[in-house]
Amino acid sequence: MGKATGFLEIDRQEQKYLPASDRIRNFREFTLPLDDKDVAKQAARCMDCGIPFCHGPTGCPVHNQIPDWNELVYQEDWETAARNLHSTNNFPEFTGRICPAPCEEACTLNLEDVPVTIKTIEQSIADKAWAMGWIKPEPAARKTGRSVGIVGSGPAGLAAAQQLARAGHEVHVYEREPKAGGLLRYGIPDFKMEKHHIERRVRQMEAEGVVFHYGVHVGAGTPFAELAARHDAMLMAGGAETPRDPALPGTELSGVYYAMPYLVQQNRRVGGEDVGDEAPILTTGKHVVVIGGGDTASDCVGTSFRQGAISVTQLDIRPKPPAKENKLAVWPYWPTKMRTSSSQAEGAEREFQVATLGMAGKNGRVIGVTVAEVDLKRAPIAGTERVLRADIVFIALGFSGPVRPGMLEQSGVLLDRRGNVQADETSYRTSNEKIFAAGDMRRGQSLVVWAIREGRQAARAIDEALMGATTLPV
Repeated sequence: MGKATGFLEIDRQEQKYLPASDRIRNFREFTLPLDDKDVAKQAARCMDCGIPFCHGPTGCPVHNQIPDWNELVYQEDWETAARNLHSTNNFPEFTGRICPAPCEEACTLNLEDVPVTIKTIEQSIADKAWAMGWIKPEPAARKTGRSVGIVGSGPAGLAAAQQLARAGHEVHVYEREPKAGGLLRYGIPDFKMEKHHIERRVRQMEAEGVVFHYGVHVGAGTPFAELAARHDAMLMAGGAETPRDPALPGTELSGVYYAMPYLVQQNRRVGGEDVGDEAPILTTGKHVVVIGGGDTASDCVGTSFRQGAISVTQLDIRPKPPAKENKLAVWPYWPTKMRTSSSQAEGAEREFQVATLGMAGKNGRVIGVTVAEVDLKRAPIAGTERVLRADIVFIALGFSGPVRPGMLEQSGVLLDRRGNVQADETSYRTSNEKIFAAGDMRRGQSLVVWAIREGRQAARAIDEALMGATTLPV
């Protein structure tokens, strides 16, 4: 906790943003950090609530010891706070930027709609730790002689790699792309998290002994069996990349895209990478429609504005949520309520309780999206059909699971009924005892905090399987 009466004396203070008119001119981060004294005041608001739901299973999947480091920041012991934070979370500067903060929803003070600014404090601790030089490589004192191959360098793969290297194993990470990070790098726009944060961690991990192999497409150019033969254990952490098919007429029209190719291409552009032979997807001077109501859809909105779209309309089949949830019915769980992302606040038109019936086209190119209002069962209401103007349409309806052709088919591991790799939450072992799975590839589309947690737990399971015992944290 922080100051005993802090929550009574100090108001909640959030990070501010640059004005929308300024931030849409580039792809840089636009949050304005609080100074150290203001962060300490916010940490002082952490109350002696008895049961800290913020870091229990309802709040923080990585089990950050939030009351502990709030107290340390309040006492201005930032270095100890940083050590505490890193004891549960390998990459707090990632989660401090892009996690939706279920911890704040679970905060006891959220019963009064003024939770502790946990996400801001976490980012502040991590950023200060880097600035002060407290984050250094932690190579293992001795090597085990065992080798682990990890496929995928997203948050699950990176967390597992760092934990296993620190346990003394030889760790090789195989990444299809030219750089590490997975969706952290190629899916999340730079205006939410600039990629130098990933580069610092990669350098740290390389100094700890992790070997990164880029441009290795396991299951395509490189057979899975060939890699598996090189290592004592393999971890699949390739994510869930298969987009959910809307099965709508007109998706074949020019100008209709899934969200990920669009976001990946722009991230490559910002990062100075070659986009290859891909046709450029640009919204400059265009009317844009985004189908979907989640984070990926919001990222398409923000990217479209930065590319110079004339208008952006976001469609959501769900009813417009209430402005405020019923606390006594849902707290401390994640509530359904009206939320406006920074990208949506930049000028998007949002339409709720509408179904997309198909795309209208002319000469093979999309010119509009046909929509209709829906009833409570999400069935279209006759007579409410209309066409929204659209020069470009992005389909952002989430992901249905990992890509099956290639690595999964070659490995022969069993899949669960949802199409994810079958492995439990204790051993993380697949139907092949040498192969483990973690992150979205195992649990399905999820949050960065869950990916980091699964990577850490999978590393513990692998270490125990190889050595018979483990000192890695749960």
